Amino acid sequence: MAKETLKQQAYHIIKDKIISCEYLPNTLLNEEKLREEVHASRTPVRDALSRLEQEKLIQILPKKGIMVSPLSIREINMIYEARMLMEPYAVEHYGDRIMGQRLAYYHGMFQGDSRQGSMRAFYEVDNEFHQEFIDATENDYFRNMYERIFNQNCRLRILSGVKSETRIAETRVEHCKIVESCMKKDWGQAAAAMREHLVCSKRASFEAILEKQDMMI
Repeated sequence: MAKETLKQQAYHIIKDKIISCEYLPNTLLNEEKLREEVHASRTPVRDALSRLEQEKLIQILPKKGIMVSPLSIREINMIYEARMLMEPYAVEHYGDRIMGQRLAYYHGMFQGDSRQGSMRAFYEVDNEFHQEFIDATENDYFRNMYERIFNQNCRLRILSGVKSETRIAETRVEHCKIVESCMKKDWGQAAAAMREHLVCSKRASFEAILEKQDMMI
């Protein structure tokens, strides 16, 4: 049982470093250094790497080692096509299931000063906000699909924010528009605000990745 726990710990630590972009796309990882960082032996780390390879977050390259998977134009297009179909729909048709207290919480968080708090904390709230609408559908197919794009989407958001100092501030404004429309129970406008936010996010993602050609394939 303890051995399984070590495998889980190694998996979550390495995965978190990848999706938080501590390990950037196309970075070569050293297995020995990974073992030191996660304080685990070879078996848990290799088990974690096998799972991450299945999730397409890393690539095992013969004679080169372990590489954090790059991001591609095609992948960005697929992610945002799926999100554009799901998220505005979820807002418009299921947003009324979200309690007013939750909307007030998000409104307060997104109105905050973008210079305060860590970038990581902001993205945690951002992720929570988007997931809230997907969970509101109570549709397992939506949830499973969204889970598949979540990891790559985290990397895109973080890279977009790093690329532009103004992007987080812009994202706060875009989220406030969504929340304020929800608070007014104007679900059509809320869905439109979500679409606008996704268009802006996609554009920022393209700009970030195109600027960093070494992260692309």
